[in-house]
Amino acid sequence: MTTTMTTTKNPAHIVVKGVNKIFQTADREVVALKDINLTIPQGQFVCLLGPSGCGKSTLLNAAAGFSMPTSGSITADGKLVTGPGPDRGMVFQEYALFPWMTVEQNIRFGLEIKGLSESAMAPIVTDLLQKLGLSEFRTRFPKDLSGGMRQRVAIARVLALDSPILLMDEPFGALDALTRRNLQDELLRIWSELGKTVIFVTHSIEEAIYLADRIVVMTYRPGTVKRDMLVDLPRLRDPASAEFNALKRELGQLVMEEQQRHHDSEILAAAVD
Repeated sequence: MTTTMTTTKNPAHIVVKGVNKIFQTADREVVALKDINLTIPQGQFVCLLGPSGCGKSTLLNAAAGFSMPTSGSITADGKLVTGPGPDRGMVFQEYALFPWMTVEQNIRFGLEIKGLSESAMAPIVTDLLQKLGLSEFRTRFPKDLSGGMRQRVAIARVLALDSPILLMDEPFGALDALTRRNLQDELLRIWSELGKTVIFVTHSIEEAIYLADRIVVMTYRPGTVKRDMLVDLPRLRDPASAEFNALKRELGQLVMEEQQRHHDSEILAAAVD
């Protein structure tokens, strides 16, 4: 059902080598990431899993180029990450749409910045509107859409740029269960069709198992790799299956250990104060 991560025949798309991240506060240093090493092949769907405070989003932001590592390096398609770039599309938990733009205008925005002509943009936008079930809403504004529909627009806007790498920071975390599952299925369909490399941050064990080729469990601060495993369950995955639930129990134990460490550290800090 699960195996330890091994090398693959697919070319490396993202390489995280010896990454450390230290945040300096007024009175102390906070080690957010410590000696992270990951090699992610092209087209793999990777979930970063762990409790709050384990550095999942910090690592994702480093891969996006928003916050550089204190030491170590990240390369994407052989190029050193030194800042944000069009090769890495980012989808946030907050939808980050332009409220004064319609659905279609939001999706077109990045293409207009790239300087594409109208004849080049039109088929891209139309195709994405269809792919994500947004055709009937193309003239609507974000305020008129549900949370799930807004997130569809946010995903479409990133896909319009055709970035080979998708970085997703708990994009479905604020949605209800049914909408969340629908968007998970939509994301898997798009990923399978387009062959993107995906790094997806989540604190949901079930979501990680449902989506990922590979799950990287991170420790509570400092964030390190606690377990790196391939998920061998066939797709589409049945959350009610014995295999799914066996893996859920295994991952649950790993995450609970880190949550307990978090709890113990808070008690210790309160006692010191």
